Amino acid sequence: MLSTLFADFRIIFERDPAARNWLEVLLCYPGLQALIFHRCAHWLSTLGLPLIPRLISQLSRSLTGIEIHPGAQIGRGVFIDHGMGVVIGETAIVGDYCLIYQGVTLGGTGKEIGKRHPTLGECVVVGAGAKVLGNIQIGDNVRIGAGSVVLRGVPSDCTVVGVPGRVVHRSGVQVNPLEHGSLPDSEASAIRVLLDRIESLEQQVKELRSLQSPKEELVGNCVTTERNEPQQPACRLRDREIQEFLDGSGI
Repeated sequence: MLSTLFADFRIIFERDPAARNWLEVLLCYPGLQALIFHRCAHWLSTLGLPLIPRLISQLSRSLTGIEIHPGAQIGRGVFIDHGMGVVIGETAIVGDYCLIYQGVTLGGTGKEIGKRHPTLGECVVVGAGAKVLGNIQIGDNVRIGAGSVVLRGVPSDCTVVGVPGRVVHRSGVQVNPLEHGSLPDSEASAIRVLLDRIESLEQQVKELRSLQSPKEELVGNCVTTERNEPQQPACRLRDREIQEFLDGSGI
């Protein structure tokens, strides 16, 4: 247990540039404190001791804001950054050197008996507010974007974003675990494809109208007749608000 705790302590200096000295880390990092409490509670739980492991878990929750069930299996070198609101269920398994941010839930989806919480492989990054639910397998070196909801298993070396979570990148290349914020925006990409399709259809409609009504002309972005009576506008959809969304402005 001491070697595991030392690995938990050392990984903080590797992944958090704000960590300056060992005393500050011991006293001011709730993620490390929660892991210390949990490893004691988990050890007592494996001995079959009733009640006391849960009391330790509740004490840890009150002091750190991180709730880890004594039955959860946490690997070595795990870093819970900030950690407020993190919930890890009873049958969850977290592999070595995982990075978990605040607001993450590793939970279940029902009242099943037995294994009902996710299993995370090694070096998994779970972004802030992400929810990983159910008895699913998350492979090694997976990155889960902030706010994502993952309901299905994910192969190794993938990036998952969205609600529900979708695999948007597959690669065997190692990435910096701290760059979880530079993830693709799958929703914006899908909207961009739809907009391109709509504009293509509008162009086809305009061409058909010009063949049927030669006297019609395009004024500004709207089709008008000789009497200057505006018909149904065929304006482009790439206005300022949509373009800002596609560019990620304000997100």
